[in-house]
Amino acid sequence: MTKEELRNLVGMDLRMRNAAESEQYRKIMLEHGLDPNSYYQEMEMSSPYVNTHRDITYHYEAMSLHSHTFYEILCCRTSCGAEYLVGPHRYSLRKGDIILIRPGVSHCAILPNPLTIPYERDIIWLSEFFLNTFLKILDLPPVSYESELPTYLLRTADTPWEFLCDMIHSGVQEEAKKQDAWQTNVIGNTLQVLSYLQRAYLSQTAQPLQAETPDLLDRIIAHVENHYPEKLTMTDIAKLFYVSDRTISSLFRKRLGVTFYQFLTQRRLIAAKDLIVKGITLEAVGEQAGFGDYSTFYRAFKSEFGISPREFKKLEEQKLETAYSVVSNER
Repeated sequence: MTKEELRNLVGMDLRMRNAAESEQYRKIMLEHGLDPNSYYQEMEMSSPYVNTHRDITYHYEAMSLHSHTFYEILCCRTSCGAEYLVGPHRYSLRKGDIILIRPGVSHCAILPNPLTIPYERDIIWLSEFFLNTFLKILDLPPVSYESELPTYLLRTADTPWEFLCDMIHSGVQEEAKKQDAWQTNVIGNTLQVLSYLQRAYLSQTAQPLQAETPDLLDRIIAHVENHYPEKLTMTDIAKLFYVSDRTISSLFRKRLGVTFYQFLTQRRLIAAKDLIVKGITLEAVGEQAGFGDYSTFYRAFKSEFGISPREFKKLEEQKLETAYSVVSNER
């Protein structure tokens, strides 16, 4: 489901400014059989190339661990005390920080509670097809789900790269206003952003974000990241880190707003999506992602994403066919 489809479905702006609006939004989504806690998981691009948008969170909410089948560039627009979890690493976000996340990588924001300053971010979504078309023009090797590209994190404040945030925002405004030829401007702007990100990556003046010193939560998350396909219980992990079950349970609820087992299931489902896109048979996906049997995997997948694993696979195949069909027709 695209953001436009979701907005039309619920009949309201997705930027909930207070608790009353948030509760109304949750109620409408539940009435349509959607999980308001996992809509980031269910978001899809409406373009085979690029989408841009601004997200604003006005009050505390637990952000689900999620991943995408496309690339995401996130530019933080406020210093609100938010942190960002990318894989097993946690980063403190400031205004002007930019994160490039490749498909299949688990990530989520960790918001302070209470959230006293809105968490604002400008976002670019770009398809693997679009990025590879860009790389082909530059005569660079293509990327894919199998490519072990690192997540790139850049701190632009008080550096020569501050202008990148305004450039990203310009693309967001183009899609929001939808004036004549806005799609062309969004694509052109995104190509410029990618070019400057590449230049920053190679530059000595860039300031990459440094992960926070790992605490107990980070060490547990890293353990989950490395062992999610295996049988994991909170009791076993508590023994491993010399703490109680209650300590782990409290830690996940307080810091991430979810239970330990909800987090583990989300991580396994992210792996499952990744395996499906890579072409692994559905029968093998559940086992490789850490689910005991296919029926357990199926129920968890359908509950989280609103569609079955087979329907998800078909949608991904259709998206790729659409992208190539558009290019063929343009020729």
